[in-house]
Amino acid sequence: MKNIGIITTGGDCSGLNTVIHRIVRGATLRGWRVWGIMDGTDGLCVNPPAAVRLCETMLPIENARLAGSFLHNGHAGALNFETAIEQGKLAQFNKKLRAAIKTLNLDALILVGGNGSLSLAWANREIYQDVQLICIPKTIDMDMPLTDRTIGFDTAVQQLTCYCDQLMLTARSHHRWFVVQAMGRDCGNLALHAGIAAGAEVILIPEIKFDDDDVVAHIKNSQNDYGIIMVSEGISLRGHSGRPADMIARKLTAAGIVNRTAFPEHIQRAGDTTASDRILATRFADCALDAIENNETYVMTALECNDVHTVTLSDFVAGGEFLRDPKIPELMTSNAYVAPDDPLLEVARDMGIYIGIYK
Repeated sequence: MKNIGIITTGGDCSGLNTVIHRIVRGATLRGWRVWGIMDGTDGLCVNPPAAVRLCETMLPIENARLAGSFLHNGHAGALNFETAIEQGKLAQFNKKLRAAIKTLNLDALILVGGNGSLSLAWANREIYQDVQLICIPKTIDMDMPLTDRTIGFDTAVQQLTCYCDQLMLTARSHHRWFVVQAMGRDCGNLALHAGIAAGAEVILIPEIKFDDDDVVAHIKNSQNDYGIIMVSEGISLRGHSGRPADMIARKLTAAGIVNRTAFPEHIQRAGDTTASDRILATRFADCALDAIENNETYVMTALECNDVHTVTLSDFVAGGEFLRDPKIPELMTSNAYVAPDDPLLEVARDMGIYIGIYK
């Protein structure tokens, strides 16, 4: 009988509870035991490790749709990779993690995380040399290379779209524009997808250059006097400082365009998990369990052209563009961005949406 652990790390998103539930169900059918590690890597730093034996009754199927993580994703002030590096205790931290994995007598560990978590896992892979490490990609940013989708992205798009739908009603009532700031860090996928879904008049993302005067002109020439201007949090505006939505709003106000800013913030991480994210979570869970059976390690589940398979963590890291982590300067994360040939860019342009200086 195998002992497998599951851990959720980094930021939370919808779909985490679905993948936990599916891992537990699939592993139970295989006759394996599943241990849920609480609070991310923080739970491996206490003695004894903070782990609970998981069964389906602990997370009923009707609750698997809920956002957040049943296992939690860590808490402020705890010892983790970030604080360990800050305190000069990385070697001690890594030793604690490896010892905890041995204490739990794990045969395999399924790590559900974003590009930062997976980049960290590969950079500190000696921690996992005594266990099969299988990673599952999740993030609302959709900024991970070698996979067409990540758990949580579709639900975040739905949440942001619904938020804009409600704003559109009050925008129409008051002949007003709303500048909505989307999450996504340095990647514009969330803003691009939700902007098109919501019928935004302008979509500004970090990957595409734009001219703020062109934005103003586009709004003035619009057939509507209300609507959504979608702004990704990663954009910058030369000569201006502050939150991106505020910067764009100030330009509009100076031009006499009535507007308000709106910050959906963490509701983008919430919401009942969409059907597509539940299906993806189930497929990734099944792929991860198959990888354990096949004695794979240091791999990530990935969706490519509707096929789910594993890729090596080394390929994952090499497959992205490197960016220094803002919280862990010593770490270079592997990132993916909106590609110049992304068909949604052309769709936006053809629909009369100002997308920036595109082609």
